[in-house]
Amino acid sequence: MAQKPGIPKGTRDFSPSEVQKRNYIFGIVRKHFETFGFQPIETPSFENSETLMGKYGDEGDRLIFKILNSGDYLKKVDEATYVAKDTGKMTPKISEKALRYDLTVPFARYVVMHQNEIDFPFKRYQIQPVWRADRPQKGRFREFFQCDADVVGANSLLQEVELVQLYDAVFTNLKLEGATIKMNNRKILSGIAEVIGAHDLLIDFTVALDKLDKIGEEGVKKEMSERGLTAQAIAKVEPLFSLSGSNLEQLQALKKMLQDSEIGTKGVKELQFIIETVEELGLQSANLAIDVTLARGLNYYTGAIFEVAAPKGVKMGSIGGGGRYDDLTGIFGLKDVSGVGISFGLDRIYLVLEELNLFPQEIEQSLQVLCLNFGEKESQAALKLVTELRKNGIKADLYPSSAKINKQFKYANNRNVPYVISIGSQELQNGEFTVKNMQSGEQVNYALSTPKDFIENL
Repeated sequence: MAQKPGIPKGTRDFSPSEVQKRNYIFGIVRKHFETFGFQPIETPSFENSETLMGKYGDEGDRLIFKILNSGDYLKKVDEATYVAKDTGKMTPKISEKALRYDLTVPFARYVVMHQNEIDFPFKRYQIQPVWRADRPQKGRFREFFQCDADVVGANSLLQEVELVQLYDAVFTNLKLEGATIKMNNRKILSGIAEVIGAHDLLIDFTVALDKLDKIGEEGVKKEMSERGLTAQAIAKVEPLFSLSGSNLEQLQALKKMLQDSEIGTKGVKELQFIIETVEELGLQSANLAIDVTLARGLNYYTGAIFEVAAPKGVKMGSIGGGGRYDDLTGIFGLKDVSGVGISFGLDRIYLVLEELNLFPQEIEQSLQVLCLNFGEKESQAALKLVTELRKNGIKADLYPSSAKINKQFKYANNRNVPYVISIGSQELQNGEFTVKNMQSGEQVNYALSTPKDFIENL
C-alpha cells in the first residue's frame, strides 16, 4: 500500500488562488519599494553557519535550521564527542551551512563582499523566503517570505521617517487602514536598564520585556527575575507597563525618567525627531505610536525599533518590523557602516487581508475568456481567435477537447470565467462567434474577421 504523502509542519502548498493573492501583495510592496528608490538584490537560500550563528541571540540561534554536510557527515566527529552526545560541540563538525533565518544578516554579508561595487548610501529591497525552526501556529510558519527594505551608509534619521512613510504607503494601497506602526529606540532601553541598575543585564532585560504582549506583565516580571534582575530593578520598570497618553506626553515622561542617562536621553531625542517629522508630513491611513515596551530581541538593533500591528479587532502578531543597526557589517569586517531597515510579514498580511475581505475580486480571475470546443474544424477557428485575443493581452484559452457542452460550461464556472465564446458549425458558416456574459446571461455575436470589436468592449 502506497504511503500517504505529507509535507513538513510549518510549510504549505499554495493553490492558484492563493498564489495570485500573494502575488498581489508582492506587486504592491515591490511597486512602493521602487517608488522610494530601493533596488532589488537576491542572496542564496543558505549561508555558511558562521555567517548566521551568534547574530540573533541565543533564542534566535536555536531556531536556525542546520544543513547536514553531504556524504559521510559523521567522519569529522571524534569518538569522545560522539560518545558524549554534546549537541553544541557536535553540530559544527557535521553541519557547516544553514538556511537563512532572515534577510538582514545575509544583506550585511552581501554589502561587505560587494562594497567596491556599491554606491552608498545603498537602498536595497529583497523579497525571498526564510526559514525558522519555530513552533507552528496561526500566522507563524517555518518557511515564509520576508519583504525587506534597508538603507546602509546613511546616519540621517530622515531614513527612519521615510520607512514610516513606506509602511503607510503600502498599507494604504492594500486598503489595510488602521495599522499601527509602533516605535521605540534601543538607546531608550539601554537608558532604562542603566537607571534601574541592570545595565549588565541589558539583553536579558530586553528579551523579557519584548514578550509583554505574549505573557503579560506578571509573566515578564517573573522572567526578568529568573534572568537575574533584582526586585528593586523590576519595581522601577513597572511604570513602563502603564505608560499612556499622546506620543509627545509619553516622550516627556521618558525625558524625566531618563534625565540622568546620557544614552537614554539621546534615544528620546531621536524618537522625538522622527515622530514630530512624521506628524508634520502626515500619514494616509496608518497610526504611529510609541511603545516603550517594544524591544525586538535581536542583538543588532542600536537605534529606532519598528513593529507594525494589524488593525484593531484582528488577532494577529506583528505584520512588520525592523530598526536601526549602527554597525551590523562590522561583524564581517566593514566598520562604521550604519543601516536601518524594515520588513513586511507577507504571510500575516495575507491572513489579515483575507479576514477583512480586502482582496479585490478580480484577483481570482485567472481567465477572462474561454472558447468552447465543438470539434476539429470549429476548434481551429477558435484557436485562431484565442491567439488574437492573447496578442492583445487578454487571458484566453480553448477547452482542449470536444467534451459535452455542459461539462465545458461547468469548467468555466469553476474558474470564474466572465466570458464564454461559442464557435459551432452555424457560427463558423456565418463567419462569427457568440460571446456569452456569464454573469448577465446576455449573448452578443461578433464577426470572426473583426475580433477587435469584442476586444474593445471587454
